[in-house]
Amino acid sequence: MDALDKKLLRDFGRLWPQFLAIALVMAAGVAVLLMSFGMSRALEETRDTYYERNRFADVFADARSVPKSLLEAIRGVEGVSAAEARVTTYATLDIPGKIPATVAYITSLPEVGEPLLNVPLLRRGNWPDPQATNEVMINEPFGEENDLWPGDTFTANLNGTEREFTVTGWALSPEFIYTIGPGSLIPDSEDFGIVWMPERPLAAALDRTGAFDNLTIKLRPGFPAEPVIDQIDILLKPYGTWGAIDRSEQVSNSFIDSEITQLQTIAYVLPPIFLGITVFLVNMVMGRIVTLERTEIGLLKALGYTNVTIALHYLMLAGLVAVVGVGIGWAVGSWLSFGLSELYANFFDFPYLVYNVSWNIYLVSGIIGVAAASAGAVRAALRAARLSPAVAMSPPAPPKFHRNWLDRTLSSIRLTQPTMMILRSLIRWPVRAAMSVLGMALAVSILVASNFFPDSLDVIIDTAFHQSNRQDAVLFFNDSMPENVLEDARRLPGVLQVEGQQYLTAVLRNEHREKRTAIEARRPGHDLSRIVDADGRIIDAPPEGVMLSERLAAQLALRPGDLVEVEFLGNRQGTYSLPVTGLVTQYFGLGAYMDQEAADRLFQQAPQISVINVTIDGRESDAFQDRLKDLPLLAGYAMMDENRQGFQDTVSQSILITTTIYAILGILITVGVSYNGARIQLSERARELASLRILGFTRGEVGYVLVGEIMLLAIIAQPVGWWIGWRVAKLMSDSFTSDLYSIPLVLNLSTYSSASLIVLLAALASVLIVRRRLDQINLVSVMKTRE
Repeated sequence: MDALDKKLLRDFGRLWPQFLAIALVMAAGVAVLLMSFGMSRALEETRDTYYERNRFADVFADARSVPKSLLEAIRGVEGVSAAEARVTTYATLDIPGKIPATVAYITSLPEVGEPLLNVPLLRRGNWPDPQATNEVMINEPFGEENDLWPGDTFTANLNGTEREFTVTGWALSPEFIYTIGPGSLIPDSEDFGIVWMPERPLAAALDRTGAFDNLTIKLRPGFPAEPVIDQIDILLKPYGTWGAIDRSEQVSNSFIDSEITQLQTIAYVLPPIFLGITVFLVNMVMGRIVTLERTEIGLLKALGYTNVTIALHYLMLAGLVAVVGVGIGWAVGSWLSFGLSELYANFFDFPYLVYNVSWNIYLVSGIIGVAAASAGAVRAALRAARLSPAVAMSPPAPPKFHRNWLDRTLSSIRLTQPTMMILRSLIRWPVRAAMSVLGMALAVSILVASNFFPDSLDVIIDTAFHQSNRQDAVLFFNDSMPENVLEDARRLPGVLQVEGQQYLTAVLRNEHREKRTAIEARRPGHDLSRIVDADGRIIDAPPEGVMLSERLAAQLALRPGDLVEVEFLGNRQGTYSLPVTGLVTQYFGLGAYMDQEAADRLFQQAPQISVINVTIDGRESDAFQDRLKDLPLLAGYAMMDENRQGFQDTVSQSILITTTIYAILGILITVGVSYNGARIQLSERARELASLRILGFTRGEVGYVLVGEIMLLAIIAQPVGWWIGWRVAKLMSDSFTSDLYSIPLVLNLSTYSSASLIVLLAALASVLIVRRRLDQINLVSVMKTRE
């Protein structure tokens, strides 16, 4: 080995704690990059593979009842390569041994062969016999949660008639990767399932023989969806269509898209923070190494080593740090990426996981890591290369300082000598102090930004479940019902209070902007399902016009007082120009509200409802849910306590994992900055600190100089970190907002204080490790070293 190569390895071995601290910070950035891109890539490829293999549709449409003869005209629309008609409905199930009623979405299977589109993947058992009238197939998670195996039976209430069915098999479908029932916020495989049954008996039970109510379409490759959707809407309009949608608006797919977008956002936001800190740390450490090795550099040049060779030597030292950091980052990132991808695959009901992270991601992350280390070392390497042998062999000229107004101010305060030493060090090296402050501030910001989710969750739960929705249960119907059905609901066991409302599917337009949503029509004074504005005030829907959620209004560029074009879909078709009367805050969906009487006048109809909100006596909850099995026209129901608890448990588990990972990352940054800063301070001021010991200062007073400087920088970093964390949290909150939900930016005092506490404790632990080395200094040998 060349002499410089031996020196390279010896230097790396001698300074391994400092280099390891830097490598861990770099590894964190590389790991987050790999984890985020790896998970998003795995989810994306798994989804795309699943869609392709099982022929996931491109366009979806629902209507009341469409004759099958129209299917040929639909298949003739330009751009359509395949179209399939189905019969669907929601129904309540009575599962043996289970008291509460269970809700299921029932969809038909073709009379001959397997479906053309959205092909279920058989996981256990067999497909139902197309000629059988009592055989069905269910989705696998539903079967597992309810212990419904092939051969078991259950009862379903179809259009007012109870029918017993036998389960023939379990399946999964690309159409129901994220399976949520009516009124639910998260998948609940125990209380909501998917049922496939032959078309003939299902159509007969629903009085739809020779007709369909659901349409799925596959487009020709590369053909846009918009013109096809326009033609389908025209063809289905006479039959009460709710409007065709493309994949992006299909519920299951939209949730997957939202999750992938969030993972990609994390990959773009967090890794630059870690890599930027790496640049600073490498620059700080390499600069100090060059300063301490001036004599060695002079000797090497005197022996004939060129400037290029010297510069490459120090760049290679930084390169070793990068290799270690990238290697650790690859290992940890790959482990996290694969493990979390498996969790996502199970949560989203994928039948398999396609985990094939491209080598490009490893290559890019490695190049970025090496580039960060090189960027930090290049200044020190060039400084070493520029030193002439004569200058390098001589001690560096002592820095020149002069008293300024800060020194005079400090002197007038009459601080202790160790405190004066700390403050003068910060004043005389302001750039290094500022960079240390920035490094620890970024650690605080990561903790603040990652911990705003629990605060936001509390606000969402309070607004959605305690202020807006105060009911115990929500009953849903497949079609609008006369308002007198409320009297039937009052006679259910344990019911204390009932209120009805109606959901009206509509397309809202403002010039070229349009959005499909559901308008909630309700009577004033409702107490169970309320409209809450941004200030927490309870308000009623306007007697005329429509009230919009803030996100919906922003997407349509509407303000109070503007007119919005509203095209109602379904069995109440018509287009009206209505004034926007106000805006409200809503975290789930894109809501719109209008008065029930105004809607009835608009459609010239008797009062109707499609949803019933009820409160019940908790002692009668089981009897209430058991009685729901016998209601003939009930499409489904949701128990709000279970809904809230399921949402809270699922989101809390995800938040716990996320905050734990980011707490570790924040600690790594703090340790990297604090430990390296303290080591450099010790190496630079060893003679000075030894002199204080000889002059009679105690170990505690001398240690205070070292510990106090780092901790003072850590304290100064806190407000800076709070502000950066607020900005990062706002960026994440804005990027996570979608049509499905929004995350409010809520940062409580406890979020800032916990982030600061973690960083301050990590900084103190790091500097105390270096403080121990101060006690081991040989005063005689230190005093013999040249300045």
